[in-house]
Amino acid sequence: MAQAVQALVDTIRSYFQQCAVGRPDLRAAIDHLRAAAGPVQSATAFGQAAKPAVNTASARYLSAALAAGTAGPAAVLAAAIAAARGELDWYYGYAPVPDQPDLPDKIAFCEIVGPKARLNSNTTRLGFTLIGPGTHYPAHAHPAVELYHVIAGTARWSTPMASAERPPGSFILHRASEPHAMETAAEPLLALYSWSGDIVAPSRYVSL
Repeated sequence: MAQAVQALVDTIRSYFQQCAVGRPDLRAAIDHLRAAAGPVQSATAFGQAAKPAVNTASARYLSAALAAGTAGPAAVLAAAIAAARGELDWYYGYAPVPDQPDLPDKIAFCEIVGPKARLNSNTTRLGFTLIGPGTHYPAHAHPAVELYHVIAGTARWSTPMASAERPPGSFILHRASEPHAMETAAEPLLALYSWSGDIVAPSRYVSL
């Protein structure tokens, strides 16, 4: 059943209705996210598919990230994720990286709205990124414009133009095809992401 996931999406929409952001590009990305988090259709084929195996990274780090998130500025999102946890499917979808073979054990993604997600949309992908402590998520890029909102964990976010630590509550916007990377320290990172524009072309690892 997608009811718990729909309740999570409803919470996300309500949360972002209350976000006051002045930057026009951020505001546009947030408005797109809110529109995508409106009533969405359940993907009927999803319930017929076999449930994915438990992702190693989510099993190791999600509880700690949610606990930290419920004490932070995005506490309502962390609580909503925790309530829907049993209906969330986490995965790692990149090809292997020879010098970082353990990435599938340290990074996980959960998409709740999208062309192939639990709730169907052809205009937006909406979900979460989870990264374990002491992990470098290599530089990657995708044609979609991407909005991140940090729920838990302070990490270093890098693009060719800048590199800075971003705490919980931060918004990070990546332009189409802009390379970006993240690196965690002592705590796991949990962030909400939203894609707009070309949401079909996949993310791929690139040079920063």
